[in-house]
Amino acid sequence: MTDLTEKLLDAALIHVPFDGWGDAALRAAAADCGVDMAAVKAVFPRGGVDMALAYHARGDALMLARLAEHDLSQLRIRERIALAVRLRLEAAEDRELVRRGSTLFALPIYAADGARAIWGTADAIWTALGDTATDYNWYTKRATLAGVYSATVLFWLGDDSEGAQATWAFLDRRIDGVMQIERVKGAARKNPVLRTLFAGPSAVLSCIKAPSSRARPDLPGYMPPKPQG
Repeated sequence: MTDLTEKLLDAALIHVPFDGWGDAALRAAAADCGVDMAAVKAVFPRGGVDMALAYHARGDALMLARLAEHDLSQLRIRERIALAVRLRLEAAEDRELVRRGSTLFALPIYAADGARAIWGTADAIWTALGDTATDYNWYTKRATLAGVYSATVLFWLGDDSEGAQATWAFLDRRIDGVMQIERVKGAARKNPVLRTLFAGPSAVLSCIKAPSSRARPDLPGYMPPKPQG
């Protein structure tokens, strides 16, 4: 994220609660920073939606930085996931900023952008937790976590409990539900009858490979190749 991006984003945050993640907030931020709109468009070509995506990306980066400060070695996987989601929600400067973003990405024209942003968050969490899946599990893990994260965000937006304790309890219940499904799947794989029944679908799914994030800059988790020399 460039210095100008950070500068405009910081300036916009006081306007977004009133104007939303739109061009009005972006113009106000530009005026506050003394930046002409030509320079603004170079940073946010699509205007407010690109600014909202930059805000989301910054939240992901802050979450990863805070997650790196924790010793995860003594935590179970469900506890690691819960911690990461909690840190991601706490990375938001203001709940109203997230609410405005949810409203923006609920619009059909920007729904795909919102879905990619949430998928990117799920991918960032799993990657940070050391996920090494390369088969269809790469997709199912991220899709499941994206669902848990989205539901938790919506609950959090309406939560007025002290310290958002109701949200963290909700998050635990959602993760419990996912873990129950995983336990059922594990039991099915051990059952001779069910293992035979699911052999066909499993064979098909096993052919699905995770995308190469290094080769696809349009996918979440893309890492540019390191310069040589």
